[in-house]
Amino acid sequence: MATRPVFVPQKKGKLLVSEVPIDFKWNPGMAASQKKKNITALHAAAKSRGLDRLLEISSKSEDEVGRRLSAFSLKLQVGDRDIFLECAYQGSKVFRHGGPYTDLFMLLPREAKKDPRLRSSGELIGFEFVGEQFPLSPKNAFYDWLYIRTLFPHRLWISENVSYQGYTDIEFNPAKSINCQARAFAELMALADRGQLERVGEDFSYFASLLPPV
Repeated sequence: MATRPVFVPQKKGKLLVSEVPIDFKWNPGMAASQKKKNITALHAAAKSRGLDRLLEISSKSEDEVGRRLSAFSLKLQVGDRDIFLECAYQGSKVFRHGGPYTDLFMLLPREAKKDPRLRSSGELIGFEFVGEQFPLSPKNAFYDWLYIRTLFPHRLWISENVSYQGYTDIEFNPAKSINCQARAFAELMALADRGQLERVGEDFSYFASLLPPV
């Protein structure tokens, strides 16, 4: 058995997103077929809890839009270049003994994520992106904001074409990871419903103030 969250956007209230933990039978293995079985099992278990219309956001999604919304697929503009979102995140990390390693901006996502400097430069102390400093707390704020900023130019298309009850990412294990693209997208949808997306797209501090202070 395994437990994974479903992220449900909230149109009102203190939290932008509710995280509903779902227990389901886990299919072990690293093959894409096994991960797709786990997505099916997760969504079936969530349906029994009343969460019916779900979108998997990852490279393993059965839905094209779910694959396109993966951080490994999305690109954002930095200066006169388009770079992968995952590379922007990894290349913005500042460590006790090095960084940011902006040369990672030019790599493919999996190459950037595996760069040995990300593990040999000491403690992560913050982020620096396009000359601006970003804190570690709230712990998922910078990643989520970068994801939302990347999709901000496409907000009209999203509002007209993407509408689900909740969002999942089978690669995300809350016991081991902090950042989750499904959570970030659910936050984007909640912000759009609340009329706050425009401000968040331009103001990191405002976005951080909307998140739990952890």
